[in-house]
Amino acid sequence: MKTFLKRLVITVAVLLLAAIAAPFLFIQFGSESSATSAKMLLNAIMGYGIESPSAELVEQRYKVPEGFSVYRYASGLGKIRFMHMTEQGDLIVSRPRSGDVLLLERDANGDGLPDGQRVLLEGLVKPHGLDMADGWLYVAESTALGKVRFDQQSGQLEGDYQRIVEGLMDSGNHWTKTVGVGPDGWLYLTSGSTCNVCEEEDPQRATMMRVKPDGSELSIYATGLRNSVGFDWAPWDQSLYATDNGRDLLGDDFPPCELNKIEQGGFYGWPYINGFGDLDPDLGAGKDKLLATAISPVHGFRAHNAPLGIQFLRHSTVPGFEKSALVALHGSWNRSERDGYKVVSLHWQDDGSITEKDFLTGFKGEADVIGRPADVVEAVDGSVYISDDYSGTIFRVAYGEAAQPVPTHEMAAPAAVKVDPQQVLATYSDEQRQALQQQGEGLYRQYRCGSCHDPEQATAMRPVRPLKDLAERYTPAELAVFFQAQHPPCRYFL
Repeated sequence: MKTFLKRLVITVAVLLLAAIAAPFLFIQFGSESSATSAKMLLNAIMGYGIESPSAELVEQRYKVPEGFSVYRYASGLGKIRFMHMTEQGDLIVSRPRSGDVLLLERDANGDGLPDGQRVLLEGLVKPHGLDMADGWLYVAESTALGKVRFDQQSGQLEGDYQRIVEGLMDSGNHWTKTVGVGPDGWLYLTSGSTCNVCEEEDPQRATMMRVKPDGSELSIYATGLRNSVGFDWAPWDQSLYATDNGRDLLGDDFPPCELNKIEQGGFYGWPYINGFGDLDPDLGAGKDKLLATAISPVHGFRAHNAPLGIQFLRHSTVPGFEKSALVALHGSWNRSERDGYKVVSLHWQDDGSITEKDFLTGFKGEADVIGRPADVVEAVDGSVYISDDYSGTIFRVAYGEAAQPVPTHEMAAPAAVKVDPQQVLATYSDEQRQALQQQGEGLYRQYRCGSCHDPEQATAMRPVRPLKDLAERYTPAELAVFFQAQHPPCRYFL
């Protein structure tokens, strides 16, 4: 196990830094601060995370509004992402990096925990979004849209999985796809941009699409959506709303992330317009005419909070939540101080305005981050489930219930491992190091790092920061702080 962890850590370090000529990256597991730095790095670059917080820590640290309770429903699930709750209480969960979909069996024995866990589908290409209608489970892979028969009573699949749309592209930054079944019976599908800010060559990127359940009549429904990972329909008027991640590298507090009310044929600004009608400093020149037709957000989240999953509450009887939705704020990386890392509630007022309040906090502390909420779903009893793709945990929040007792079957946490970079490097031959360096150089080219860091390739209207002599400019401790701040080289994992 120690050998595996060593190889994993050094592979990540070499892939990231070989292309920028850093001789090594010092990562030490052991102390709380250094372990946090290393684990945050693995999450940002490879999707790896930390162990689930203990039930005691959840009780001590996580906060919900008065009258609600929160506890750890499932833990140790790995790199989970989006979810779907069946009417019978089975929770279906995607794991893009494992290429599979899990099923957490309904709590039939009433102990507040899933009765079992099993892999429902495997061998998929980065499955992400999930939805269900008319006996079909729909899965949005990064390159395709598929479906399979699912018996909600038994929780079993019937027949083979089939792809109804293929040929979707997943290159570049935002590879996830999200699917939702609309009130009109069509399937809605989002695809994020390949980049931070650019003019896309693929017309399907940075859009919401629509397709019939048999895969026919695929068309683009709305454009200018940089990375709309989550969307849902308001139950009171069936209006479609989508979260959207604003662009990076324009400072701590600009532009805002967005909640957009999606209209067929609508254009929502990216890459020429940010937030509420601000022309982009890189690509907005000469695009003033677009301001007259581009649709502004109905609500702005704080910059770089990265809103992902959104769930309108359909079964809640809690006063003040009659017209409301919950949104998972995945958390910032492009800020000097971390922000987000929580679930918020949005409340629609009589005048049409929207107010935002904290709903579940505790993922971010003063000195650490122990979770990154990704998605929210609601059960028929009004309880909500929140996935955390950093710790592989699902939380259950309910109103009018006492917090659940600490489970007796805690999962054993992996033992701490100390990694000496010099010893790890010694385990690699010259040929292996050269191969890893070539992979790092390939990633540098693939994700267009030179557009910000190479003066000959730069396209952004800002000072270029060449990646040279990092070993002389930074200490290992400073690099650890950098990665702990959720600052990957490209934001292609949000």
